[in-house]
Amino acid sequence: MERSEQERAPWWQQSVTYQVYIRSFADGNGDGTGDLAGLRSRLGYLRDLGVDAIWINPWYRSPLHDGGYDVADYRDIDERYGTLDEAQLLIDDAHAIGLKVLADLVPNHTSSEHAWFREALSADPGDVARGRYLFRPGRGDGSEPPNNWQSVFGGPAWTRVDDGDWYLHLFDVTQPDLDWSKREIRDEFLDIFRFWYDRGVDGFRVDVAHSLAKDPELPDVDPDAQAITSGNDGSHPFWDRDEVHDIIREWRHLADDDDGDKVLVAEAWVAPDRLPNYLAPDQYHQSFNFDFLKASWEATARRTVIDRSIDLMRELGSVPTWVLSNHDVIRQATRFALPGADDPMTFIEAGIPVDVDLELGLRRARAGALLMLSLPGSVYLYQGEELGLPEVTDLPEEVLDDPIWVRSGKTIKGRDGCRVPIPWERTGPSFGFGDASPWLPQPASFGERSVEAQTGVDGSTLELYRSALAIRRQHLADPLDFEWLASDDDVLAFRRGRLTSVTNLGGGAADLPPGEVVLSTTPLVDGRLPGDTAAWLIER
Repeated sequence: MERSEQERAPWWQQSVTYQVYIRSFADGNGDGTGDLAGLRSRLGYLRDLGVDAIWINPWYRSPLHDGGYDVADYRDIDERYGTLDEAQLLIDDAHAIGLKVLADLVPNHTSSEHAWFREALSADPGDVARGRYLFRPGRGDGSEPPNNWQSVFGGPAWTRVDDGDWYLHLFDVTQPDLDWSKREIRDEFLDIFRFWYDRGVDGFRVDVAHSLAKDPELPDVDPDAQAITSGNDGSHPFWDRDEVHDIIREWRHLADDDDGDKVLVAEAWVAPDRLPNYLAPDQYHQSFNFDFLKASWEATARRTVIDRSIDLMRELGSVPTWVLSNHDVIRQATRFALPGADDPMTFIEAGIPVDVDLELGLRRARAGALLMLSLPGSVYLYQGEELGLPEVTDLPEEVLDDPIWVRSGKTIKGRDGCRVPIPWERTGPSFGFGDASPWLPQPASFGERSVEAQTGVDGSTLELYRSALAIRRQHLADPLDFEWLASDDDVLAFRRGRLTSVTNLGGGAADLPPGEVVLSTTPLVDGRLPGDTAAWLIER
């Protein structure tokens, strides 16, 4: 690719985006909760880390029954995080140092405290106000839910209100689903997009992007097809229905009309053969590559996912996305050490001790990061992975906040273990997160995993990420340049320009191709690459 073509390529095609779980990133006012003031104070850290953009989990006004994914007002900032003026300052500050800002949009449902839902509860059955949501009479004498749909978080997906009507919530009871067949809903969200575009937001990550359309008949569903990953032909009653694409087309048209530099990223848990529907030229710009996140620590499995992703994106005229963790899955430094637990959606069960080899997990996580950062396309990092943070598996029951805990009958702890506030300093009541104890307790081990403890330390995970991002920026400008090299069965080796990436996912040492090693996740042994290790080489 010629340099002039690179300069014309959209910024997101080779970007590294850092996910900020704002509640757990940095506390600026000392109340134990992360906020905009804390995030603004740490923007320099993100710039120096070497990322191109930040994606901020929902910052809207919310009762936080599901970590902000229960939105009460899409045009205001929750007071625990700050104000709308502070959000504007954050956007401006980020832009001033070259960082793009992505917001998180939650269109499938609102909070039960949203003005619309409060109006719906005050209205009579059949009223227009109820029509914004999916209210239905019950079956039989009205005492049974309208159908057998189950909540993603456990239990029935229907709740009965005082006058006998039932409302749908595919997630928590405090998250009533909107009826996206109504023009009013579509117009409202188009206006929400405009509101934030006008304030300088550079794009949106769209939550559960495959869930908006529902079969108007609301039929029962096969009990084995309730999971968020179900549905593969457009006929499922609430996942990945074909009608959702009419909605997306309107969003893309608005994004393209704004200044042509906006990006829409889908969280779409769909089958590989359905993903092209979401990445057509009039749909999303990108979709998270969950196949890569879910792939086992095994060379053949990962190579298959990489090939399929690159080939598909070339066909679609897009680029792959790569991600190893987020706020919904077990952190990879723990996940990669769990025997037989390759599924990142398998949340830690309550009361079951997790005895894992964290040294092995971190070793693999570091190698996985170097593999991911050398692949063609764009990358999404989750806060704390650059510190090698493990999943916190021993949170006391009394602090658990994830609705999965209650909805599962207090049998599954859920996702809080990956949402524990990150450590900035070796000591203090919250390891530098803020001046007060944080909203979720941090383990004592976080001090030596903090930014302070790792900064400037040769071989630390933080310095590994900093070095990798700097080399990536210098040598990996072409988002589609990629060539596999011959290697052992347990090894993934490929060349991109002058850079060669080698990842040994096996147990024994492997030979390296020609080149100067510029980065390695563990030291070489007699010039060979140890197991569970990755290295980058440059041709001189």
